[in-house]
Amino acid sequence: MKTKLITRRGYLQLQTELDHLWRTERPEVTKKVAWAASLGDRSENADYQYNKKRLREIDRRVRYLRKRLDELRVVDYSPQQEGKVFFGAYVEVEDEQGEVLAFQIVGPDEIYDNKAVVSIDAPMARALLKKEVDDEAWVNTPNGRKLWYINSIRYQPGEE
Repeated sequence: MKTKLITRRGYLQLQTELDHLWRTERPEVTKKVAWAASLGDRSENADYQYNKKRLREIDRRVRYLRKRLDELRVVDYSPQQEGKVFFGAYVEVEDEQGEVLAFQIVGPDEIYDNKAVVSIDAPMARALLKKEVDDEAWVNTPNGRKLWYINSIRYQPGEE
């Protein structure tokens, strides 16, 4: 089951996507479907077939976003989080071989098309929760357990 947490930025992105699909893209595709349908035989009309399929995809995504946005809980930064890894933290970790990873811990709805984030449900995020700088965390991976050291924790992007 996916965690129902999201950052404010992630929530606004989902709202923007929903608004764009509903107010811009769906009306355009609906017009194309109506136009293509007016041409007659729909069975061999590629414009009609494609746009009808696109309309179903938009409607499915709109239903999902409306339901998901109602379920999600926006988590904003709190000064009490300072110094420890919690939801929304930007974390830099390093392994024993010197490989460094930097990412933000976010909700599962925010991870798509973004390499600089890790879901709160991921083993890495779970292992880091409540840890402090210089703590070590064992992460269970498909290749076995791996040790990571926490180099830095911050809650605002670009802050050092």
